[in-house]
Amino acid sequence: MTPISNAAKLKDGIDWVGFVDWNVRDFHGYTAHRGTTYNAYLVRDEKTALVDAVKAPYADELLGNVAALTELSRVDYVVSNHAEPDHAGVMDRVMEALPNATLVANAKCLEALGRYFDTSGWKTRAVETGDCVSLGRRTLRFVNTPMVHWPESMFTYVPEEKLLFSMDAFGQHYATSQRFDDEVDLSTVLSEAKAYYANIVMPYGKQVAKTLALAAELEIDWIAPSHGVIWRRHPGEILKAYGDWSVCRPGPKVLVVYDTMWGSTGRMAEAIYEGASGEEVEAVLLHVRRCDLTRIATEVLDAATVAFGSATLNREMMPMASAVLTYWKGLRPSGKAGFAFGSYGWGRGGPEAVHACLEGLGWEILREPLRARYRPSPEVLDECCEAGRMLARKAREMAGAT
Repeated sequence: MTPISNAAKLKDGIDWVGFVDWNVRDFHGYTAHRGTTYNAYLVRDEKTALVDAVKAPYADELLGNVAALTELSRVDYVVSNHAEPDHAGVMDRVMEALPNATLVANAKCLEALGRYFDTSGWKTRAVETGDCVSLGRRTLRFVNTPMVHWPESMFTYVPEEKLLFSMDAFGQHYATSQRFDDEVDLSTVLSEAKAYYANIVMPYGKQVAKTLALAAELEIDWIAPSHGVIWRRHPGEILKAYGDWSVCRPGPKVLVVYDTMWGSTGRMAEAIYEGASGEEVEAVLLHVRRCDLTRIATEVLDAATVAFGSATLNREMMPMASAVLTYWKGLRPSGKAGFAFGSYGWGRGGPEAVHACLEGLGWEILREPLRARYRPSPEVLDECCEAGRMLARKAREMAGAT
């Protein structure tokens, strides 16, 4: 087998052997603007271990990368930190191609893999937190991290190298020819890591906090996630960011999200934004049909206050406004304050439906829905501006910036 994606060296005997997916854009609803990588790692010592795998179409590339470094028959262990198909979709091909390998995973992961594949003929070993596999000079130590972001999620740690194979945690959907955080623009990597957290990991903040506490007990110089670049220069930055994101720590930021039919709700949104943007806060204005769910979820992660508007259609909110709020319901962004707004004509419904959804999120509701009938009058637009200023003051207060 010939490698299509060249392996990259992390340490002597530790190499990246994954695949760069430049062209993927839809990742089960997540818009991957920059593509992604499926990271797998080969650790060669007295014994050899493959840590994680890749998405099903790229089995040949993975096995080719491994074969370029060692004979496939010399791989002793395959570690599966996570059973999701983008990391384990080739596991049947891998176990067939590595005849002497034992699959190492926790019990829940082995159970999940058994539902994807016929594992009855595989050699397997179940591990729990604290269990180790010796490769010779190096050790693989395992730490269960349930619900970060599936029940069977696990970290693999190499204490001799202070290297953490972190599964999906600390990852990014980011395709690049470079493998390390100090080879690319750090602000871009952190931006993609934020989007990844917001759209995939946000519902599991409590579990993330517990995992960060476990990680704090480890000496970590390198973090090698399952997507994106490897953190070898800036692991402290991503660990700190996860600490903030796990509690949806608010910044002095106002988010105005809306959908409009004939422009009336849009004009209200612009007035709210104008009121907020003059008050020494970051203000963001998003039309839901001119951006995507991924962007909207990323922006709400660190927003302190939110105004959400919808015109009325058939006595309900607009369809894409409903899609955003349904998406947020699953992601559960916490610690926000805000209100609903919007226009209506012969029948109410849009702003009221938004208001009910915001209440359902458990946010602090700052006022009753702000409404305009048909077109917003100058008085309503003045009220919108004042409401924007109120959001900004509240955002500064919540962020401790007053």
